[in-house]
Amino acid sequence: MDKSANGKPSEKLDLKGLTESLLAEQSTLTLATSQGDTPWAAAVYYVNRGFTLYFFSDPASRHIQESLKNGRASGAISVPASTWKEIRGIQASGIISLVPPGLESIQSLRAYLKKYPFTKDFFDSTQELNLSAMMNRFKVRLYRFQPSVLYYLDNHIRFGFREQVELA
Repeated sequence: MDKSANGKPSEKLDLKGLTESLLAEQSTLTLATSQGDTPWAAAVYYVNRGFTLYFFSDPASRHIQESLKNGRASGAISVPASTWKEIRGIQASGIISLVPPGLESIQSLRAYLKKYPFTKDFFDSTQELNLSAMMNRFKVRLYRFQPSVLYYLDNHIRFGFREQVELA
């Protein structure tokens, strides 16, 4: 038996698999940043590749400016729930960084367009849909949220279930 974050024994679970499934099923990551003693939260659409989350955002937005300045951010993803038994989600802290043009950005954009096919509706059918087109159309850049600590929460397992996921 493993020990959960609250010290109680838990069954051996595939936490990595449960986490990756939840990441793939959901669409909104709420990022939290701060400047001084003033916290801020912003929701973004994301796509995951493993435990790394990719999203588009305006470089001048508060969450980008603060996370790049501070070097840290936190994030939360939750499943809509109407009872306590349905609460499931992820809590994480890590680093937000700009994804430069290259293979990583191409793979991430492809995954993003597959997850959010409506994005194509914002472009002329003759226009090539690539990173430059996204950046020019929406005045955004592609960023990654790389968790250094990640917890999986799931009241289906038991009330208050919360365990750290091994990211390596």
